[in-house]
Amino acid sequence: MKKLVQCVPNYSEGKDLEKIEKIAAPFKNNKNIKFMGCEPDSDYNRTVITVIGEPEDVVKAVVESVGIAAELIDMNVQKGEHLRMGATDVIPFIPIKDITMSECIELSKIVAKEIWEQFKIPVFLYEESATAPNRVSLPSIRKGEFEGMKEKLKLEEWKPDFGEREPHSTAGVTAVGGRMSLIAFNINLDTTNVNIAKEISKAIRFSSGGFRYIQAGPAEIKEKGFVQVTMNIKDYKKNPIYRVFETVKMEAKRYGVNVLGSEIIGAVPMEALVDSMEYYLGLDGFKIDKVIENELLK
Repeated sequence: MKKLVQCVPNYSEGKDLEKIEKIAAPFKNNKNIKFMGCEPDSDYNRTVITVIGEPEDVVKAVVESVGIAAELIDMNVQKGEHLRMGATDVIPFIPIKDITMSECIELSKIVAKEIWEQFKIPVFLYEESATAPNRVSLPSIRKGEFEGMKEKLKLEEWKPDFGEREPHSTAGVTAVGGRMSLIAFNINLDTTNVNIAKEISKAIRFSSGGFRYIQAGPAEIKEKGFVQVTMNIKDYKKNPIYRVFETVKMEAKRYGVNVLGSEIIGAVPMEALVDSMEYYLGLDGFKIDKVIENELLK
């Protein structure tokens, strides 16, 4: 059986489509890689690419893509709503089929080593690949962003796992790691007041006493005239989409604000959508094996 791994690299460019196309080319040009999506966001100035393939093909393509991003993106002038520390900000590896988390961790180390040796970009290992408790959380690593990395890397507790204590002059720093599937989920609020999004984010994220498997923060989407509660759902089985969505709606009512809608960035497990469908439609005893497409894939 083929081993299949998912990779979801995030790049700090969401406006220049020509640059994005060049960054995505190593994935698109490999016939052994399933290119699932490329989602640029001009407000965040960030692009999320989702691919699935055999480990060797994915590793080769992502390393090549990191090199292209390093040539095209200058973090000294990059601005956007999303927190960021590098041209290629983060590279997660997610086990999909006949591959273990341990193997994903090894893939992350191979990629991290190549990124440093080929491009001299320092790399932190995060999530399941983390080498210390303070490196498990991506927000913890990224705190200070690109502008603060020069001083942060001098601290003993923030020595990169690969590379020297000096960020790349234009490409910054990258995080690489193995992790389980998460859902990048954003909820749009009918207001331009970012403080409301901040307060709601505090109410739902774990670090402020909210849901155990939620990371959340505010974002201003100025071009569209609203703000977002942007989040990662790290375990959709324990913190399902519908529960988080309904909680945000409830919290927004405190401020007299309606929810306009939501968006999912990147790929999402079918089980997570079925779970929410079951809730909203009041389905009794519905199981994922009733989904035709799911059965055809078996």
